[in-house]
Amino acid sequence: MPRERLAIVGGDAAGMSAASSARRRDPDLEIVAFERGPYTSYSACGIPYYVGGLVEQAERLISRSPQEHRARGIDVRTCCEVVAIDLDGRRLTVRCAAGEETHEPFDQLVVATGAEALAPPVAGAEAIEPAQTVDAAQRLRAALERGGSSAVVIGAGYIGLEMAEALVDRGLRVTMIEQAPQVMATLDADMAAHVQDAAEGHGVRVVLGTSVEQVVLDAAGAPVAVRTACESFEADHVVIGTGSRPAVALAREAGLEVGDSGALRVDDRQRCAGADGVFAAGDCAESHHRVLDAKVNIQLGTHANKQGRIAGINATGGDDRFPGVIGTAVSKICRYEIGRTGIGEREAAQAGIVVVSATIEDRTRAGYYPGAGPIWVKLVAEPGSGRLLGGQIVGVEGAAKRIDVLATAVWAGLAVQELALLDLSYAPPFSGVYDPLLIAARATAKLL
Repeated sequence: MPRERLAIVGGDAAGMSAASSARRRDPDLEIVAFERGPYTSYSACGIPYYVGGLVEQAERLISRSPQEHRARGIDVRTCCEVVAIDLDGRRLTVRCAAGEETHEPFDQLVVATGAEALAPPVAGAEAIEPAQTVDAAQRLRAALERGGSSAVVIGAGYIGLEMAEALVDRGLRVTMIEQAPQVMATLDADMAAHVQDAAEGHGVRVVLGTSVEQVVLDAAGAPVAVRTACESFEADHVVIGTGSRPAVALAREAGLEVGDSGALRVDDRQRCAGADGVFAAGDCAESHHRVLDAKVNIQLGTHANKQGRIAGINATGGDDRFPGVIGTAVSKICRYEIGRTGIGEREAAQAGIVVVSATIEDRTRAGYYPGAGPIWVKLVAEPGSGRLLGGQIVGVEGAAKRIDVLATAVWAGLAVQELALLDLSYAPPFSGVYDPLLIAARATAKLL
């Protein structure tokens, strides 16, 4: 009797987490994973640090190689792209590097196709390769090492800011252009202003409220400038960080449902809507936002690994559930650490949710202890009940991971009145007697 076969489309976080959890549950299951690039299980979040030289070798970004997966009984096929999914016939059409196509059967399927970069719709942008994968980052770093003195980063989100810092660290003159009126749109404007200050203090020229009209290329197709309506910026190198969208074209063509978020519609078991035995996980899949009570697409490796694990469990007969997301994320931009969780004022307004908010400025350590620096904490709460709906933090070393306390409070539905009296630790190297979170909670509670 032939063995059951689990096929996985995509060999990064979600896909290989699914493969690994399925292998642990069923040692006899045939598992095959298709990855169009040469690497599996790599940290895309680490790419800016590799580009900047803080991480010297690209291989350090790979948590488990194709060979290591194969040694664990997972048939990983790299440089092989799935170009069609036949749900009725239970088979994939796969095109490998040499161009030949094969048909691969499956009994269960996990779609983990991730996200694809969104290039601005301007002339010349199509010539710029997004640095989303390890091999693309290697090509970018090789180009930087060949020379050049100037760079333009288009987009001022997480990736744009981290890449701008990396390029300054390599000695380039860097301009960052953003169409929106602020950097880092996941923060409220007052908190994002501190991040902009940090970037400018590091040497990044920040140009806001400006649209790119053209990436100017030379005869060989290499960038030489970026042009806006007001100014032309010299650019030996161009990095595009204008966001990404779920890579769902393949799944949509197969007949899988796409939700309003633009990602694949799944239930809390990661099962694709209306498709028996088909699961989706990671950046291409929807999640339930516990605060907004809505389907969202939040592209983070934390979610991808958890969803992939759950998909692998359920694809092998288990019954595990993904409990949802609240949008917790951290980053480091120049001298400041940034954290956010839940919803901010802007998200609340967009969702029609009435909130109260308070922002405080404090020190990360006791004021007399060496190395103390500024920290800003903003809390958003529900009027009446005081339930914490979200929080944002910007500050020097020691600031960002405080967001985990706020994430736990949002997840558990704590009120700011409870947070203000939470039994948090204290010692001068880590905070004042009252942690900044407690001070922010007390300030928010006063508004209630």
